[in-house]
Amino acid sequence: MERVLFVLHDPPYGTERVYNALRWAAQMVAGGHEVRVFFFGDSVVAVAAGQKVPDGYYNTGRQAAALASHGVALGCCGTCLDARGLAEDRLIDGAHRSSMVELAQWTTWAEKVINI
Repeated sequence: MERVLFVLHDPPYGTERVYNALRWAAQMVAGGHEVRVFFFGDSVVAVAAGQKVPDGYYNTGRQAAALASHGVALGCCGTCLDARGLAEDRLIDGAHRSSMVELAQWTTWAEKVINI
């Protein structure tokens, strides 16, 4: 199976790009592919712990946690976390503070990079 890297940029709410990217990543995992997800910019908020959303509304923290429970690595741009005052201890289990160095490594690891 293929190794796929998803690179996300948009905020988790307001558009459905992050929601759909996480759904897509989950489907790739279900198909037996190896997946990693890197969060840039406002997308780092998608993996903030303790998100409260209205009943019936999607929750990107839960989506990402489900991916992590299937072994998907979730990296967050450290500079982007700092700019938003989001410390690593406020991320869901399975998400970690990352760097451009790790993103470069993941890019060479991947057979496909999906930039959303």
